[in-house]
Amino acid sequence: MMDKSTENLSKKNSMIDKLRRSLRRQTRKNPPSPGGEESNVLRKLHATAKNSDSAASPQPPSPSLNDGSASTSLNNNQKKEDDESDVSSHKSRTLTRSNTDPTMSTIKRMKESFYFKWKKSEDKATSIEEKVTPTFEEYLEGQYLFEATQLLIDREKDLFGEITEADAIKDHEEAVKKLAADYEALEERIEQTVQQSLSLSSEEEVSALISAVKAINLEEEQDQLWKQRCQTPPAWRPKKWKEHHDKVLHELVYSHLENPSSPTGDQVNQSSIQADIQSMGRQLKEDLQWVVEVVKNCYPPEMDICNFYARQYHQTFSARLKKIADFVLDDKDCSFLLRWVKEFYPGILEKPELASNINTEELGNLLPDELLKALEEKYLSKQQSDLMIYIDRVLDEAKKEWDQGKEPTRDDGCYVSPVAYDVIQFINGIVTSAHTTVRDPHKAQKITSNLTDFMQRYKEFHEDIIRQNKPHSKAFIKANLSCVKQFRDFLVEHDLFPEDVRKNCLRVLTEMKQSAHTYLLTPVHKVLKPHYQKLGTSDWLKKNTFKKLLNSTEEELRELQGSSPSSYQELIGQLYQEVTEEYVRRLLKGKIKLKNNKKQKKAYETVKGNAEKLHELFAKMGSKQDWLKEILTKIAEVLRLQDIPAIQMQIVSLGSAYPDLSEEHVSALLKLKTNLSNADMNTITSTVLDILRESYTGGETRMFFSNVKVMSPSFQSCITSCRG
Repeated sequence: MMDKSTENLSKKNSMIDKLRRSLRRQTRKNPPSPGGEESNVLRKLHATAKNSDSAASPQPPSPSLNDGSASTSLNNNQKKEDDESDVSSHKSRTLTRSNTDPTMSTIKRMKESFYFKWKKSEDKATSIEEKVTPTFEEYLEGQYLFEATQLLIDREKDLFGEITEADAIKDHEEAVKKLAADYEALEERIEQTVQQSLSLSSEEEVSALISAVKAINLEEEQDQLWKQRCQTPPAWRPKKWKEHHDKVLHELVYSHLENPSSPTGDQVNQSSIQADIQSMGRQLKEDLQWVVEVVKNCYPPEMDICNFYARQYHQTFSARLKKIADFVLDDKDCSFLLRWVKEFYPGILEKPELASNINTEELGNLLPDELLKALEEKYLSKQQSDLMIYIDRVLDEAKKEWDQGKEPTRDDGCYVSPVAYDVIQFINGIVTSAHTTVRDPHKAQKITSNLTDFMQRYKEFHEDIIRQNKPHSKAFIKANLSCVKQFRDFLVEHDLFPEDVRKNCLRVLTEMKQSAHTYLLTPVHKVLKPHYQKLGTSDWLKKNTFKKLLNSTEEELRELQGSSPSSYQELIGQLYQEVTEEYVRRLLKGKIKLKNNKKQKKAYETVKGNAEKLHELFAKMGSKQDWLKEILTKIAEVLRLQDIPAIQMQIVSLGSAYPDLSEEHVSALLKLKTNLSNADMNTITSTVLDILRESYTGGETRMFFSNVKVMSPSFQSCITSCRG
């Protein structure tokens, strides 16, 4: 018959067994839930846990109820309903990628305590004082993998610490088999947990992964300790769980890219290769975002898990793309593959949330250089071919309009042609896109290598319009002038062309502009020729015939309208210069003799007044060529001055501004002042030319007098003597 103490011990053991069964039931019914209030049982369990990082891997419970009196139990009864509702409210929380809190508050909650929620028993809560350590099976079932590992390591230490001789193993054969079986079960559970890394759906699963990672690192430490011991290790050592962990993740990544769950995009307009590449790329992007937002928080920093995953995805994606590149790809598939390799994939890694966690430079290129080079060459060749096809079509359409006798459309009173706009859009779009794809501006510029040929064909079309001189030719040429200006601005302002192509195209465009100006201005000069003939004559000086020239010029300026404002401004600027050149040419012919100071002053006033009126007219029509007025003003001053040094300084000023002023021009100008002796004219001329030669420094200057042809003094003397 039992004594009283034995009877009490038996009752306590029975109570412990019942509590263990309750633990199992509660674990199945209510998985660990963070954020709830810890019971007294939980706090006691927490106190008995092994020393470890509870924030990263929470300790499992060691069930024990509070000591308390009957009154405490009654008070606890009042909280019964609250406890039951608390258990209900902490049902397993679901975690999905779509609702992951970017502030990581969800992740923070997941890293909080993950313990069993123990329900208090009203009639048993105060009767058990002993602490209970969960078994290995209970740890395993509750997903406390780190604690389960620690338990097995302790058993391993105890078991193999006792075995000092090989013969002694037989005495512990059953214990060794049991430990090996438990290790096998634990390894299987850890592998399952790691395999769920990219599909964690609850906070409990996140907690389990945290615990699994700690378990793996603990086993790595134990492997190292066994290497340092002289004793023969158990058959399962080394475990190499870290190596196995990496292999599992590699297979996981491979599986995700092999069977992506992401939508495959616009399959209707995509080839199977394009759809395959895009679906893999999207899966990679989603998974890496999941890693940096969720999985990263389950690993210690030293494991550098983000870069590990990035390498796995990079290598797997690279291997798949190499296989695709081995196929004979058509042009569209080649372009799509290259854009993913050079543009879309780097763009994914450059996203801030990934770039801050992944060392993209260490990853390198997705494809080897030789394969990448072949793809780039094929891609650029296709882009170049497409560009020429597109812009040739634009020119062909313009030719068709011309052949049909259609006049270009007007926009705000200006004739417009779509040639420049359409061609520029094609060039800018294709070259800019290629630059983004190949990530090399010089390679992308090769696409425009044949642009000079296009410009040459455009010039031939332009000259054909001039040659045929049809009723609508002027309208087409005015429209072309606007296109030439657009092309010039585009070539100068955008770095999309090889330098030789840029120069050649600009040269062709300059020739087109000059031929257009000549075509449009030649009829104007024919109209103005009768008025030109009056310049530099007695009638010009006495009767002010210049007004008629102004009136006719204004009428012609209005007729020249029809190109874009900037093109029109260039056109009338050219006319302004040519009218001024003709004015100076007629004046320097010497048909008028200014024999005295009075006539020279009159000539000064006339030239100066003409300069102001001419400038006023062209400025009103939009010209910005203010410098042309200055030339006539300086010539007028030479006519007015009487002092030889003053005359010399004025001519030097004129020659410094326009270095193409020649000896012939100086002599012709001085001969208008017939009161100067030959000796004075020779002195002035030689002195001026010497000063100009000494002061000339080169550099860019305006050219004017080179277009004003005058007779040389010797030739003029020859003509005079022949006439005599």
